Amino acid sequence: MTTAVAPKPMTERLEPYIAIIGPLVMILAILVFMGVAEPARYFRASNINLILLDAALYMPMAMAMTFVITQRGIDLSIGSIAALSGIMMAFLIKQYGFSVYVAVPIAILMGAVMGLINGLIITRLNVPDLIGTLAMDLVYRGFALVLAKGLVLARFPDFLTDIGRGQIPGFVPIPVLIGVATMIGGFILLRRTYFGRYTVAIGSNPEAAELTGISVSRHKVFAYVLCGAAAALAGVMLTGKLNAIQATSAPYFNLHVIAAVVVGGTSLFGGRASMIGSFAGVLLLSMMINALVTLRIEFFWQSVASGVVIVSSVALYTWMQKKDRDGAGGLFAGLATPDGQKMLRFSAALIGMLIALLAIGLLFSGNPNPSG
Repeated sequence: MTTAVAPKPMTERLEPYIAIIGPLVMILAILVFMGVAEPARYFRASNINLILLDAALYMPMAMAMTFVITQRGIDLSIGSIAALSGIMMAFLIKQYGFSVYVAVPIAILMGAVMGLINGLIITRLNVPDLIGTLAMDLVYRGFALVLAKGLVLARFPDFLTDIGRGQIPGFVPIPVLIGVATMIGGFILLRRTYFGRYTVAIGSNPEAAELTGISVSRHKVFAYVLCGAAAALAGVMLTGKLNAIQATSAPYFNLHVIAAVVVGGTSLFGGRASMIGSFAGVLLLSMMINALVTLRIEFFWQSVASGVVIVSSVALYTWMQKKDRDGAGGLFAGLATPDGQKMLRFSAALIGMLIALLAIGLLFSGNPNPSG
C-alpha cells in the first residue's frame, strides 16, 4: 500500500527559484513605473531595440563571469581586455591589411591568452583574485594606451558593424543573437557538463573538491580563459556597435557585469550559480539605465541607482546564504524571524533612499539657465 505524499506548500516550491524571482520582480517594477511615467518613449520599438543592443554587449561577459564568481573568484580586468582586444583587431585590419574574418578570431584568441595570464598569476603565484586582476587591468589598459597613442580607430568593414549593431530583416538584432547564444551555451556548460559541476563544487568547498580529485587550479584557469575570451568578444561587438575603438573604451564593464551576475543570484562567496539569473540581471540593469536616460536623469544619478541595487542584492543573497547554512527552515521561515524582519526593514530603507535620490535627480536634471 502506497502512502500518499502531501503536496509541498507554495512557499517551499518557490524557494529554489527565489534568485530569478528577485530580478524578474524588479524588471516588472520598472515596466510598471515606466508605463505610468513615460510609456510613449520607453515602449517604442526603437527604444526596446536600444535596450536589447545594450544588454547583448554584456551577455558574453556575464556568462563567463558567472563561472568565475561561482568558483569564489573575481575578474576586474575584463574592460581592459575588451579594449585591448578591440584595438589589436583594429590594427590588424587597418594597418596590416588583415581580413576581418581573420582579425576577429585572433582578437578573441588574444583575449583568451590574457585570461590565461590572469589565471596563472592567481593559481601559480598565489596572488588573490581581486589584486591580481586589478593589477592586470592596469597592465592591459596601459598596453592599449601605448598601442593606440591617443588615436580613435574607426570605419571598419560591414561584417564587423553587423556583429555590433546589424539586424536580420524582420528579426532580432544580430548582437542579441550572439549574446543569447552565449548565455544558452553557458547554461548548458553549467548544468550539463563536468566543468559546470566542478565549478559549483570548487565554489562550495575548494578543499573538499581537491580531495575528491578535482584539479582546482586547472579549473580556475579554465574559467579565467573563458572570461578573457568572452571579454574580447564583447570588445569586438563594442567596436562594431560604435564603428570605432580607442584605449579608454569599456571603462565600467567590470562593475556592470559583476553587478548583473550578483543581482541574478550568483553568490560572491561561491557555490551558488544561476545562468538564467545572470541573463535576467543583465537585462534588468540595461532596462534600469535606459529608464533613467528616458527620464532625463544625469549619468551620475544612474551610477547612484546602480550602486544601491548592487548593495541591496548582495545583502539579500548573503543573508539568504546564511539562512541556508543555519537551517532556519527555509527562506520564508527565515523572514519571520527577528533577523529576517530586520533585513526586510533595511531593504525597505534602501529602496526608499533610492526613490528619494531619483526624486532629487529629477529635480536637478534640467539644464541650468545660462548666466549673464
